[in-house]
Amino acid sequence: MDLPVMPPVSPMLAKSVGAKSVGAKSVGAKSVWAIPPGASYEPKWDGFRSICFRDGDEVELGSRNQRPLTRYFPELVAAVKAELPRRCVIDGEIVIATGHGLDFEALQQRIHPADSRVRTLADHTPASFIAFDLLALGDEDYTQRPFSERRAALVAALAGSGPPIHVTPATTERATAQRWFEEFEGAGLDGVIAKPLTITYQPDKRVMFKIKHERTADCVVAGYRLHRSGGDAIGSLLLGLYQDDGQLASVGVIGAFPMPERRRLFAELQPLVTIFDEHPWSWAAHVSGERTPRKNEFSRWNAGKDLSFVPLRPERVVEVRYDHMEGSRFRHTAQFNRWRPDRDPRSCGYAQLEQPLTFSLGDIVAGLGDADRPERGRIR
Repeated sequence: MDLPVMPPVSPMLAKSVGAKSVGAKSVGAKSVWAIPPGASYEPKWDGFRSICFRDGDEVELGSRNQRPLTRYFPELVAAVKAELPRRCVIDGEIVIATGHGLDFEALQQRIHPADSRVRTLADHTPASFIAFDLLALGDEDYTQRPFSERRAALVAALAGSGPPIHVTPATTERATAQRWFEEFEGAGLDGVIAKPLTITYQPDKRVMFKIKHERTADCVVAGYRLHRSGGDAIGSLLLGLYQDDGQLASVGVIGAFPMPERRRLFAELQPLVTIFDEHPWSWAAHVSGERTPRKNEFSRWNAGKDLSFVPLRPERVVEVRYDHMEGSRFRHTAQFNRWRPDRDPRSCGYAQLEQPLTFSLGDIVAGLGDADRPERGRIR
């Protein structure tokens, strides 16, 4: 491979700009946010960040941690050879698009050590590549050009490309970006990215802006995991919400506490420690020998990471901040807001959560997640 920009390259990053929901927690609730003027605004895709390098028949799909993703997405390697210019470096996002929106869980399953499994998943849950920046084309290095030029060159270079390669929509109109922010979450996207029109491509630098939803929810504390240092410190608290049938569902964790607070919480929670036979997640004690609230919470990224937990009587309520849901769980790790001693744990259900509008991926990017695309079942 001989390109003007050679792998590995760390992607250019974004820093958060706050966005808070205002109004009732219901469909149609508005969010307000402030971002710098003079920017290009794009949907924030929820997938694996990847820089694609192509030099003829040589293709490499880089990742944010600079470890190649190439072997996990053979269908994208074939698509890159068929759809992209022969020599290019393009920054984008690998996603799995369905008729119901983006499927991040299915995307995580694609990272598998067995080649036979990789190819089976490539057939049953094929990925797409969403392009949003151009680093090199032919013999030209574009990284020192302003984003406005890179965007125009990207659109021109991929004008003849087809699925599963797509160019992300972009706008310089703030009103359009605001509408995207409010609507596109219903298709599985998690905010808006703002790129100043004059910025050069700066690897590993937070020179863009990301605007994500900020919401709160009152959750039941159902257990804890010990801190990796061991001993008498909390690593994370396991959160639950009650379903309509009265069952306590696992929805995520919080874990960003200072060490003194981790130790204080450990001592404070000891009176609530119970046995699994008396816990809402009692069945978890018998899953693969691990005490975990969900079968899929074994770490696929760190094989040595212990995800067992200590069960607690579900008597304490904590208010957390979160951006959006993926199915019945928080998509990202929630953040501690405050304790809610005034709340009855049994009142902490899903009804309190803001429900995003339903939106089709095909209305965001033509041909992405089309209903007429053959529906393939997920392989477990």
